[in-house]
Amino acid sequence: MILLTGGAGFIGSNFVLDWFRQSDEAIVNLDKLTYAGNLQNLVSLKGDARYVFVHGDIGDRERMSRLIARYQPRAVINMAAESHVDRSILGPEAFIQTNIVGTFRLLEAVYDYWKTLDATSKKDFRFLHVSTDEVYGSLNKDEPAFTEMHRYQPSSPYSASKASSDHLVHAYHRTFGLPTLITNCSNNYGPHQFPEKLIPLMIANALAGKPLPIYGDGNQIRDWLYVADHCSALRRVLEAGEPGEIYNVGGWNEKPNIEIVRTICALLEELSDSPPDSSYLDLITHVKDRPGHDTRYAIDARKIERELGWKPGETFETGIRKTVQWYLDHQDWVANIKTGAYREWIEKNYSEQRP
Repeated sequence: MILLTGGAGFIGSNFVLDWFRQSDEAIVNLDKLTYAGNLQNLVSLKGDARYVFVHGDIGDRERMSRLIARYQPRAVINMAAESHVDRSILGPEAFIQTNIVGTFRLLEAVYDYWKTLDATSKKDFRFLHVSTDEVYGSLNKDEPAFTEMHRYQPSSPYSASKASSDHLVHAYHRTFGLPTLITNCSNNYGPHQFPEKLIPLMIANALAGKPLPIYGDGNQIRDWLYVADHCSALRRVLEAGEPGEIYNVGGWNEKPNIEIVRTICALLEELSDSPPDSSYLDLITHVKDRPGHDTRYAIDARKIERELGWKPGETFETGIRKTVQWYLDHQDWVANIKTGAYREWIEKNYSEQRP
């Protein structure tokens, strides 16, 4: 049994679906169902005995303790997080509460449970904390990519809160012996991503004929990781990672944002059943840059390849084509989110706290 937190979000729901394509081991998925949590991503698992959903908050320590005692997982994977930089600038407190306080309370509940295990179960148990490359700060164009030894230099309230949570997780390993693992991933993209992030926002806006807003000159560089590759990396780290270690997970795909948007425009014109009369490129609109915008992120993923034998299976060219096609085939998914229909569905079906 695996306990996954934040499993209704973009990466989490992809991880659950991917897990059951590879394994019959049960998953208990706890999610607070904030704006980005989407249980419709997992509707195919309804009635599946391998899957349990619990509506809850990692910050509720007593409830987490009861849940862990009830299901007695062999591992906990923590994906629960507030994760959007723009939102962290407008309202930092939610990021502090979930990413720092929530992770601390989850660690406390897990540690109390872990202490009760027999020697073999203690040794085999894992706490996998899923983090971000943004904790490392920003790189200049010619600087080498982030390794696991890079100094933390977070720029935003979001990345600062994730850096804090990483330090807490590592401290529970060093001080208490809890067998923890940390992964720091680059920018994910793929199916089911909430349409406030760059790639799904550009697709949705282009299809609606709306402006494609680009911060500044659009030359901010990111390393792009297809979400299915991230899921396979997490499975591998959980399976073979060394307790106390950090593993950077990247796609080896550094691209400036403006190139990403131009690629999306070209693919939409190629793949859409109803291409526009004029180019989607005409919708590109440069807007004022956001405060503290990092210039470049780049992940050096050689450690996870060298030690665990993992490397991404998708190039950016193959992954972005799959992603654009998925959004073209699932325009109703985006429409349900934007019109509030999904939130109404959540209120109707999950207004009560589950056990």
